[in-house]
Amino acid sequence: MLALIVMLAVAGLALATQFGVQLIQRAFPPQGRMVDVSGARLHVVELGPRDAAGPPIVMLHGASSNLRAMQPLGERITETRRVILIDRPGHGWSTRERAADSTPAIQGRMIMEALGKIGVDRAIVVAHSWAGALGLRMALDYPDRVAGLVLLAPVAYPWRGGAGRYNDVISTPLIGPLLAHTITLPLGLLVANSGAQGVFAPQPMPADFIRDSATLLLLRPREFIANARDLVTLKAAVIEQAPRYAEIKAPITIISGDVDKTVSTGIHSRPLAATVPDAKLVVLPDVGHMVQYAAPDRVASEIEAMAGQMTRRVETAQ
Repeated sequence: MLALIVMLAVAGLALATQFGVQLIQRAFPPQGRMVDVSGARLHVVELGPRDAAGPPIVMLHGASSNLRAMQPLGERITETRRVILIDRPGHGWSTRERAADSTPAIQGRMIMEALGKIGVDRAIVVAHSWAGALGLRMALDYPDRVAGLVLLAPVAYPWRGGAGRYNDVISTPLIGPLLAHTITLPLGLLVANSGAQGVFAPQPMPADFIRDSATLLLLRPREFIANARDLVTLKAAVIEQAPRYAEIKAPITIISGDVDKTVSTGIHSRPLAATVPDAKLVVLPDVGHMVQYAAPDRVASEIEAMAGQMTRRVETAQ
């Protein structure tokens, strides 16, 4: 009898999850076009004039997120720059064939292939948090195609501990998918607001952030699993790539908050700035992890400064 009750409860949660997924996807439909690459289908949104001077600005979001979290920043510079927002493989409306394709190296290859297909040979990459490791890997693997990096509270080095017990469990075969297809969505609805507030602290979270950033897309099973896999495999990835950072020739601007409790500025941003040959470090006082929301004008001005620098270099060479 108990086994039957458990089976019925699991089945009910699975049906509720599927119904919830449909509602969430209707509320937050894709905004751009889909680009097929090897192993994935990427959702790409383009803003601003295609013929803008200087290299395009490619914006990459962090973990537990999608391109809409970077869109307000992108919209600040669209009058003068071509901006390309991309859902990382497995996030938002981008898919990937294998959850195991979670590393910066693999995702960087997919993103570069997509950029090539939309006619972008060289770009400035703006990357937040998890995607900081991705931007660094792209600069290492594709030095001729990354004109510059603007890294926002980036992950760059290994840290103490892991990625959280729940992410470890969700990344586990069988039990992880079972949880993701049953309890993750209802539990996520309960904690989404408080979880996002914690990432913004000590700054207040914008009142409509959960809605405007389509954060609830994360609660879909396939994306939740992909996100967990990204987090669980990230530490090994940065251990592998960090010894090469001194090879990066592209200019890098690093913007971090001095009270970031999510990605420590002391562990990541300061050592990176001391290692990369052409690096500028901006540490914002009393600012947490979401620097693009806490100081959007400063972040936009640093992006503009790098884009202007790239434009002048091209004009000088001609």
